[in-house]
Amino acid sequence: MSAPPADRRPDADVLVLGAGVAGLAAAHRLALGGARVAVLEADVRVGGKLLRGEIAGCAVDLGAESMLARRPEAVELARAVGLGAALRPPAVFGGALWTRGEIRPMPKGHLMGVPGDPAAVAGVISPDGLARIAEDSSRPATPLGEDVSIGEYVAERLGPEVVDRLVEPLLGGVYAGDARRISLRATLPQLFEAARAEPSLLAAVRAVQRSAASAVAPEGAAAEGAATRTAETSAPPVFLGIEGGVGRLPEAVAASVRAAGGTVHTGVAARALRRTPDGWLVECPDGPRTARAVVVALPAGPAARLLRETAPTAAAELERVEYASMALCTLAFRRADLADVPRGSGFLVPPVDGHTIKAATFSGNKWQWVADQDPELFLLRTSVGRIGEPALLERDDDELVRLSLHDLREATGLAAGPVASLVTRWHAGLPQYPVGHLDAVGRIRRAVEGLPGLAVCGAAYGGVGIPACVADAHRAADRVRPPAGGG
Repeated sequence: MSAPPADRRPDADVLVLGAGVAGLAAAHRLALGGARVAVLEADVRVGGKLLRGEIAGCAVDLGAESMLARRPEAVELARAVGLGAALRPPAVFGGALWTRGEIRPMPKGHLMGVPGDPAAVAGVISPDGLARIAEDSSRPATPLGEDVSIGEYVAERLGPEVVDRLVEPLLGGVYAGDARRISLRATLPQLFEAARAEPSLLAAVRAVQRSAASAVAPEGAAAEGAATRTAETSAPPVFLGIEGGVGRLPEAVAASVRAAGGTVHTGVAARALRRTPDGWLVECPDGPRTARAVVVALPAGPAARLLRETAPTAAAELERVEYASMALCTLAFRRADLADVPRGSGFLVPPVDGHTIKAATFSGNKWQWVADQDPELFLLRTSVGRIGEPALLERDDDELVRLSLHDLREATGLAAGPVASLVTRWHAGLPQYPVGHLDAVGRIRRAVEGLPGLAVCGAAYGGVGIPACVADAHRAADRVRPPAGGG
């Protein structure tokens, strides 16, 4: 790797590697602050897991379809790039569970499936399971230590049925993960802290609810039907979408970066990264690029490869990050072919029930802008794939559609064939947050922040949802922001 001449001005104040929502949000914050910013993206498009497409002539999201509205970062970014007028709440509220042979309303008053009152989960949990939950108040305290698996802890306090029927499907919607491996401290930090202070888990859930913590709603962008409004007539929506698709957001952010004087390059991969006397050099297929600072906004694996030479401790931690793969099957039906149009926004599916799909979203009900595009069509999508199911995603598209239709028919009676189908595969799409995740993130950040002008951000660190990615991006941007008057 050859270094540029010593007297050459850096190509940018900051190079941002990766044009997912985190990388673009970092570039946007920097560009609006006056920095010369260049974004390098290996793919031919921007957006990462935010992708819009088309089926049967209708625009749809083929990745994340909504963003948590109770955190401000994503909504504020959408407004900042001109999409405020396009923000839309769901047209219907309240998720459901397909379990024990029926579609049942999602219980209210839970935190990611963890109830505060046994009565709230009656109908989903068996009488024996309800009795087991009630024992929580009289059981001796369970040590939490520095971290604990949410599934193991909830099973110890409330019984395994709560994990199998409620926690697993909700976490599956967010992480496509295994509840018995996922960190309580990383996914529900308010509940983790409350459980340290309260005599029982039920009491801890009620304490969090009293504090009106945002943990009532899961943060993951992939969550489908996982949260409900507590007062639909007055409370603000938990989630917001964007008319035309959440996939519009990265496109609008990239346009805003360019309008502010930044550049966004697609089809340009960062092959290597190293320090120079004046900053950083990134080796690309079309030649080296230099900058005073670099933000690495890539998934854990590619980030580890770039950081192996300059930040080996961070690289070693990143190499251990696991990812789950999943697929979305988007289906279009003629309404005239349906004996009954499915009701509600969709449902989640507990793995214990043994079905293929893990969720179904009735997009034509959930989003008015989807329904309005063609009143004669009904659009829905299913989610397939969890951690530990690689063989399932090796099946071809037609087989995944067939398996989805089989489950939809069993769940809802839907017997018609679709007029169009589209399978979108997200290989290694969702980072996993196992026990100890936050400690690992701390070690990564300390190793990176020991190097001037270097920062990391993205879904692998502080949250997989869009608002968390934007917040992490802003943190990274602020760390490498050039001093006032620099550039």
